[in-house]
Amino acid sequence: MAGNLTRDEARERARLLKVESYEVALDLTEGEERFESITTVRFTSTRPGASTFIDLHGAHVRQVTLNGRDLDVADYDADKGRFPLPSLAESNELRVDADCTYMRTGEGLHRFVDPVDQKVYLHSQFETADAHRMYACFDQPDLKAAFQLTVLAPADWEVVSNAASTHVTELPQQAGKHGTVPAAKRWEFPPTPVMSTYITALVAGPYHKVTSEHDGIPLGLYCRASLAEHLDPDNLFEVTRQGFDFFHKVFGLRYPFGKYDQLFVPEFNAGAMENAGCVTFLEDYVFRSRVTDAVVERRAETILHEMAHMWFGDLVTMRWWDDLWLNESFATYMSVLAQAEATRWGNGAWTTFANVEKSWAYRQDQLPSTHPIAADIPDMQAVEVNFDGITYAKGASVLKQLVAYVGLDNFLAGVRDYFAEHAWGNTELKDLLDALERTSGRDLSAWSKEWLETSWVNTLRPSFEVSDGRFTSFEVLQEAPADYPTLRSHRVAIGLYSLVNGELTRTKRVELDVVGARTHVAELVGAEQPDLVLLNDDDLTYAKVRLDEDSLRTLIDGGIVKFTESLSRALCWSAAWDMTRDAEMSTRDYVRLVVSGAGTVSDITVLQTILRQARMAAQQYADPAWREKGLALLATELRSLLASAEPGSDRQLAYLQALAPVARSAEDLDLVQGILDGSAVPEGLSVDADLRWTLVHALVSGGRLGAADIDAELELDPTATGERSAALCRAAVPEAEAKSAAWDRIVGGKLANHIARATIQGFQDPHHPELLAPYREKYFAEVGRIYREWTFDQASSFAVGCFPSLLVEPETMQAANDYMVTEQPPQALRRMILEGADGVRRALNNREKDAASA
Repeated sequence: MAGNLTRDEARERARLLKVESYEVALDLTEGEERFESITTVRFTSTRPGASTFIDLHGAHVRQVTLNGRDLDVADYDADKGRFPLPSLAESNELRVDADCTYMRTGEGLHRFVDPVDQKVYLHSQFETADAHRMYACFDQPDLKAAFQLTVLAPADWEVVSNAASTHVTELPQQAGKHGTVPAAKRWEFPPTPVMSTYITALVAGPYHKVTSEHDGIPLGLYCRASLAEHLDPDNLFEVTRQGFDFFHKVFGLRYPFGKYDQLFVPEFNAGAMENAGCVTFLEDYVFRSRVTDAVVERRAETILHEMAHMWFGDLVTMRWWDDLWLNESFATYMSVLAQAEATRWGNGAWTTFANVEKSWAYRQDQLPSTHPIAADIPDMQAVEVNFDGITYAKGASVLKQLVAYVGLDNFLAGVRDYFAEHAWGNTELKDLLDALERTSGRDLSAWSKEWLETSWVNTLRPSFEVSDGRFTSFEVLQEAPADYPTLRSHRVAIGLYSLVNGELTRTKRVELDVVGARTHVAELVGAEQPDLVLLNDDDLTYAKVRLDEDSLRTLIDGGIVKFTESLSRALCWSAAWDMTRDAEMSTRDYVRLVVSGAGTVSDITVLQTILRQARMAAQQYADPAWREKGLALLATELRSLLASAEPGSDRQLAYLQALAPVARSAEDLDLVQGILDGSAVPEGLSVDADLRWTLVHALVSGGRLGAADIDAELELDPTATGERSAALCRAAVPEAEAKSAAWDRIVGGKLANHIARATIQGFQDPHHPELLAPYREKYFAEVGRIYREWTFDQASSFAVGCFPSLLVEPETMQAANDYMVTEQPPQALRRMILEGADGVRRALNNREKDAASA
């Protein structure tokens, strides 16, 4: 994110201007640091004679002409990324001639050199406000315009943007500003429909291309040439076609942007980006090694999420970033609905949603930085930290609840009306609620106030009395902390589960509204007490649920393996994890629960989630005196599961991926080393490049391999992923000198975004927190400078990733508090540090609980 436009500035500029069109001409043929960018903007002003500014960041400005008059280029404010525009006419034409900067941080126009073949690849990433790193523009979502792009690029490149190119002209070798320019091509793109700056896009380079068509829509897939053999177009096109058919049916409006390209680009900062007709993805979604179906499912959800944005976000766009949640929550909900209704994952998509998305939401909503779904976003720095579990997952959970309240048909009818009324425009939350109220006949003002305008998550507990094996009373208790006291209305199902022929089977289900602190459940009075009571069965509401003592004991004593339904099992796993995080269940009980039940989990996403959570619990939440025993319990069970797994199965791969990071004993490390060197490979297991790096990382952390071994592995895999994995492993070497060298690389600020993140990940090795003790003080000495001097994405990677979270000590919390009192950091940085300190606080509470249960 470049600059820090405020909401008030954006509102004033939107009142003053109506932007008609941009013509952007880029020359990508000369230089490795900068590129020529010439922009012509046509716009009108409601107040002739007024002044405003245009956004342009990191540029060398040669000439600026407004209505035929040259402006003084010395007026360019490079720090703020703004150029003042005085004395506007009613109708204006602005031309800005500048050299802009290639980025290595994943923001703006990012430049990457493939280590395999030394070919150059470019991709843009503009959300939230980085379009003005590539061309001069009024960079805010409610100043939409048509964009016409012309690009001069090397002759062997593909150039992709929002519209399909109409003319490509070959140009011979010629003299340029910096010497002879090789043969090139000029790509001309027609004007786009009106759109916001942040969803404009450019991807250029010698990309491999596969094309297809569906329902009259031209489809394209792109990836680096060195990854071409790993691209799986059949699966990608299948999900794309399923998505278009589903969204055309439920939205009642055809895809509005002509062609649809999906591009897998290097060093991408996010999972994907919904650029209109030119969707960019993290290239890790091109699977060069074997992955489990959980990862394939996640990729499909991402594809459908970005496709939903073509309507909700691109066709109809939020007026300001206060309503970012509308974009992301809607896309998340609709992508899971599409997966459930239109793909092979079926209702398993909702199981994944309950276990993954909602877990993310619950964690985020309990941080000291929690905020309402409909957040207050006064400036761009505030929005950058709101791409979080509340904006995506909690918002989607609440939309799912709203659908249950108004009915799916009414919800989709309201969405169709909303698209029809606001196509190509900008909206606010009220516009969507008005449409839903019309189609559902319900007043949603109270719902909005209760769910969208308040923070935190409620906890629901069963409270009952039993006589002669039957309930004599049954209530649902609702809790909220004093700082966030809202008690909400919940539509809840309660399931009673009993062991029937060895299976934990639902014997009774009641559905009701839970309102206030206590809700009496008359229908359960007289019912036989089951082996397990599950509140929020079927996952109808957004709330943490607690298991009563008998139900929890049922799970721990083996009941978790006896469910017949995947969703109810997943909800119990989630409840147990929530109780562990909140120090209501000891870490050792949770780890034992996972050890007892992991082998029976059929859903691969749930399996990999609980194994990851158990590892984290043992590493960070366990009493230090029990920590190694907990890791050994996990490792022993995983070795057994690996030995008995079906050869070549997803479960076999998942067990090994989970074993490697908990392998600490000589026996465990011997097995990992044997799999790496080929002497102990389980039948059917493919030890491919990515799995090799997983094993190498485990052996480096375990002290079995060192720098020379890492270099040797990189020689076998001299790719971008190999370089990233080697950087992680070098930083994980358990020696003080290696940690010092990694720290110097990190704070030096010269690393590309993905190498920086990998180095931070390796540096923060949970098996060797003692090596990180010197870096608590160093972190707080550096974080302010880095936040001021680096781009936001890079600075936030450092602020979050290097926080001393593995030093689970009161001194870490005190150091964070002292820093905030003394330095008074900007709000966004303050939030990141608060969240880090809260993680340490929670871990201390967990360790105390775990020690007390010994």
